[in-house]
Amino acid sequence: MTSSTDIFADLNLSVDEFLNEYWQKKPLLIPSAFPDFESPLSPDELAGLALEEEIESRIVIEQGESGPWELKTGPFDETVFSQLPGSHWSLLIQAVDLWIPEVKSLLQKFNFLPPWRLDDIMVSYAPQGGSVGPHFDYYDVFLLQGLGQRRWKVGNSCDHNSPRLAGTPLRILSDFNSTEEWILNPGDMLYLPPQFAHWGIAENDCITYSIGFRSPSLADMLGDLATELMAQDHPAYFRDPALTTAMANESINPLFIQQLKSMLGELLNDEELLSDWFARYMTSPKYPELTEETSETRVAKIAGKTFLNGELSEEP
Repeated sequence: MTSSTDIFADLNLSVDEFLNEYWQKKPLLIPSAFPDFESPLSPDELAGLALEEEIESRIVIEQGESGPWELKTGPFDETVFSQLPGSHWSLLIQAVDLWIPEVKSLLQKFNFLPPWRLDDIMVSYAPQGGSVGPHFDYYDVFLLQGLGQRRWKVGNSCDHNSPRLAGTPLRILSDFNSTEEWILNPGDMLYLPPQFAHWGIAENDCITYSIGFRSPSLADMLGDLATELMAQDHPAYFRDPALTTAMANESINPLFIQQLKSMLGELLNDEELLSDWFARYMTSPKYPELTEETSETRVAKIAGKTFLNGELSEEP
């Protein structure tokens, strides 16, 4: 199996050069990242996974009965697939690495990145014209072509203000202009940093493996940290700044805000508290209720401690 250092061989690019020049900065087409690659899954096998209740699956139909970019969520039954149009739809299966060892083995190529940063490997199938529309994500992703051909159009960086199409639950960009375009064959791979607009369209029956990396929002992280502090019954409470009689009115004096910033700063400077929480948070299983079934293992080490699936481990 190809080592991680061979992924960029056709580009004469080292892993360190990739991390310095491209990681979270700009897209990169990686030809023959996996030479002679053969998809571990067939379209029928992927459809079979979508029938399982424990597995998260979706179907996106470009022109559905309810309107453009219709979203259906699994689990599905076989009649759903018999009723799909002949083209312009996509099947997406999340966390296939948790269920299929051959898919999980792909992760060996990405050992130049912290393993606890991995989210999952999503696998998608689409007939000709199938896609999930022009959109952007907030996470890093490697898009490995497994079967057939997919045309990737990549645009500029986007944010929450980028206009989106109404009338669909999907976050489809209403104004997409590509700046680069490639057709990927099996074994080719495309790296996309967060927030770059992209649109992958199947040229023919194709399967794509999306190796995505965790990028939680700061709002989610602060919410989880607050929950952790409450669970610990953390002793920090707000205290007033030095009061004067002039502050006894409805207007909030800026000194109160400065006091809050100072107290929060002290809390965030508690390195042991923050490192323990961060390790728990980043190693929490994607599907906690299925940990035993999937044998999911997320490990991180920090300050001499080992965290396994969101818990402090007794093992060194």
